[in-house]
Parts: sequence; C-alpha cells; structure tokens
Amino acid sequence: MACAHFRFYGAVNYFLPAARRNVDFTHLFDWRASIKDMVESLGVPHPEIEQLVVNGVPVSFAYLVQPDDKIEVYACTETEANVDAPPLRPPLDGKPTFILDTHLGRLAAYLRMMGFDTLYRNDYDDEELARVAHNEGRVLLTRDIGLLKRGLVIHGYFVRDTNPRRQIVELLRRYELLPFVVPFERCMTCNGLLETVAKDAIIDRLPAHTAQYYEVFHRCRSCDQIFWRGAHHQRMQELINEVMDIK
Repeated sequence: MACAHFRFYGAVNYFLPAARRNVDFTHLFDWRASIKDMVESLGVPHPEIEQLVVNGVPVSFAYLVQPDDKIEVYACTETEANVDAPPLRPPLDGKPTFILDTHLGRLAAYLRMMGFDTLYRNDYDDEELARVAHNEGRVLLTRDIGLLKRGLVIHGYFVRDTNPRRQIVELLRRYELLPFVVPFERCMTCNGLLETVAKDAIIDRLPAHTAQYYEVFHRCRSCDQIFWRGAHHQRMQELINEVMDIK
C-alpha cells in the first residue's frame, strides 16, 4: 500500500480530526486518485482550498497523487501560500454575489439588507444550488460539507458559526465585503433592487398612519413591495452599525 505525507495550513484544519490539525501526517492509499479527490476524502471540501503544493511545486486539482508525495494544503485565507502560484479557480472580480442553502435564511436576509445580490429559497435541492452557483458565478454558502464537495462548485464556503449575526461578520471578514456594503439597496424578501417612489403614486396602498407620518418610500422593482423608514428601519440600521464595527 502506498502512502502520501500531508500537512494542512490555516482554516482548512477546521475540517480535520484534532490529531491531524497543523501537523504532518501520513495517509495510506491503494487507489489512483487526483489530489482533489484525496484531499476531499480526508474531509476538506475543494472550494476552501487556495493552493496545493506537492514536493515544493504548486499543482492543480487534477494532479494524480504519487507514492511518497509530500503534500501541503493551504486555506483560501492562508498568507503562507505562494502568491506567485497559478490559481486553482478563477478569481472573484468585484462585488461578490451569493446563493445560500435552506439552513441560512436569516443570513440571506442580512446579506440582502447590506446590499448583496443573494439568492435564497427554502426548497433548493443540492443539485440546483450547485448548478446555479456554477452557472452564475455565485459563492455558495452552506453548512453542508457534502454540498461543497460537488464538482460543479467553484466558489463556496462552509459557514462556521450558527448565530446569524456572527455569521454576517464571518462573511464580511472572509470575503472582505466592507467596501461593497450598500444598506437598503435590495429587497430582503425577494432580492430585487429598490427604487425611490413618490408618495402620491402609492398612497392608496399605504396604511392611514403610515401615509400620515412618513414621506420617503421605496418600492421593489421585482415584487412591488413598498418600504418606509419606520421603527424596523432603525433596528436594522443598528444591526448594520454593529456588524460593520468589526476588527
């Protein structure tokens, strides 16, 4: 039986058993495998990997593991990786867009509230999530490791925290999103873009007390829902201020 020698760096250690984190270890194998398949068999989904180095040389996901290879696996956020190595995937250019699986509904609402194009439905199946993420160049966010291992997924991330407020901070840090935040640009219900609408144009749709006390209104271009800056707006603004005050 052949063996390969592994070392994982940075955040990818999250997916390993405690005894294999941040240490050299040997893995036995008796199958012809790409490095992508072998690393995923050890628990690490490929979208979380920034660089693969074999015997000191950067390689692609297609590299076939050879006996006695010394393999180093670097996380997407690991600064020790070789910055001159060819990338494993196309870069994310500009403002990232997202698609979230069924367990992350509140996080989806928060991302939309902060102006990010975010697809979410509570009935997406794994095949559709992977296909849409691939076809539209979206980052797939999930708490399902198996979903991230699907071959179609190019950009993806396993959300570590379970608290939605901490999750949005986690995402702001992971993808350096602060420069792209534009609060209240999108509909939190459907993801459509909001536009200013004259009060006179929608006054027949407003509750009487709303028409009396508010003057500024927005309408979703997609679902036609009307928004105004009531008490709920202040609570959302406080949340945005809280999560953007990150270190």
